[in-house]
Amino acid sequence: MYRSLAVPVILLAFACKANSDGTVPSDTTGTAAGPLSTTDSTRGQFVSTAEASPATSGTGRTDRVPNELGRIMVVEYHLLGDQNTTYTRERASFRRDLELLHKRGYRPVNMAQVLDRKIDLPRGLSPVVFTFDDASPEQFSYTEKDGKLEIDPKSAVGIWLDFRKKNPDWDNKAVFCLLSGAASGRSFFGDRNIQNQKTAWRFQKVKWLVDNGFELCNHTLWHAQLSKYPDPFVQEQIARLALAVDSAVPGYKMRSMALPQGLWPKNRALASKGSWRDPKSGKTISYNYEAVYEVAGGPSRSPYDPAFNPLSTNRIQVIGDAIERTMDRLEKAGNAYISDGNPATIARPSTATGSASTTPSAPAR
Repeated sequence: MYRSLAVPVILLAFACKANSDGTVPSDTTGTAAGPLSTTDSTRGQFVSTAEASPATSGTGRTDRVPNELGRIMVVEYHLLGDQNTTYTRERASFRRDLELLHKRGYRPVNMAQVLDRKIDLPRGLSPVVFTFDDASPEQFSYTEKDGKLEIDPKSAVGIWLDFRKKNPDWDNKAVFCLLSGAASGRSFFGDRNIQNQKTAWRFQKVKWLVDNGFELCNHTLWHAQLSKYPDPFVQEQIARLALAVDSAVPGYKMRSMALPQGLWPKNRALASKGSWRDPKSGKTISYNYEAVYEVAGGPSRSPYDPAFNPLSTNRIQVIGDAIERTMDRLEKAGNAYISDGNPATIARPSTATGSASTTPSAPAR
């Protein structure tokens, strides 16, 4: 039996850290990093400009100067509801977030694209990574009519799909950070008829996300505060979620985990790499994640920035007008990641001319 059945866990609005005034810390004032060194062996062989592949097709923007060393927004959502609170985004506000980002030239990408340096957007567009923590029914729910299941249009996934119908260039790219054993049936988007969500639908939802282009992330078994527990417990929390995901989508490889409440385990390395032996089967479950999400911290560095550290990936909690304020600050500072439309080169703005210069890119991983 899951440990969660005996341990009280607060509702899905698990407290996450922000500033005392409710605002989100943001590091947007620094200038973009310099060009990559041709002696940086970790980035592989460079290709010449003549060998560069054609620019990415699609509708881009000519009014934004490319800068692929700029910051990337990784935005963080929890619940959706009827009003805005610290951990709940009102549904109409969520839709407006999508509309605002789209209008300002942002398009969703998965974290895997960032890690692999495959952010292949048309020229003038910026990536944004959406993360949804806690796997609540508000994020993904079904309605049932005459034995047929449909995605609830009021859920985050339902709103997302409706927005995509009107904006075909808005891809199914977002990261869902999962719980599988939380109390009160709040696991894998609803269990035991919580909010009319049946247990039998849980794995089906997880698989649907993968089949439709979204990405999965480990958020531990039941949202334990990892800083409070010994190393074996930490590894069990993370490994048992990985085991549950493998049961839902056999062979799927998660590449990231999100720290519950932003709390690191005493041994920080265990957040990304560890193992646990299942006493029932005798099988050892190992995990090794390439990215660990903080709970806040502002926009993240570009994967082309030498200081890029995905094992401490900053995020922006979507509270109030945090998205718009962050975009304004990044763009005012000239420090937003803006694609040049060509995956074979890395563009950075020239402060002297306001144009962009390019550096050949290393092959994507």
